[in-house]
Amino acid sequence: MLCGLAAALSACGEPAPRKTGGVGTARPGDRVTPAASVPVGSGVLVDMPGNAQLLVVQPSSGEFRAFNPACPHVGSLVNPPAGGVITCPLHGSAFDPSSGEVRKGPAASGLTSVAIALSGEDLVLA
Repeated sequence: MLCGLAAALSACGEPAPRKTGGVGTARPGDRVTPAASVPVGSGVLVDMPGNAQLLVVQPSSGEFRAFNPACPHVGSLVNPPAGGVITCPLHGSAFDPSSGEVRKGPAASGLTSVAIALSGEDLVLA
């Protein structure tokens, strides 16, 4: 009995493509996410076109920042902020959610900023 295309494909043992950090194929002006979906003091990983992800944070009310979530150490994707810090789950590097600057290694540099802007109720690439 066939269980559907998704089940058939997963049965073939093909892993889902690994997401990369960044904007993927998105261009300036493209919608990133509704501003309301980004919690104050935290953030969200947003799927972008081209199998990419972007980390969008709101360190304080109305202040939005975006970063390429690829850790500069070895490229693993970081987690959204918790307890006032963005952390890489692979080796524990820690980053400031307001600036992306490295707070604790092994990463030697901070996260790469991505320009975003508020347009109506949405955050868009700037």
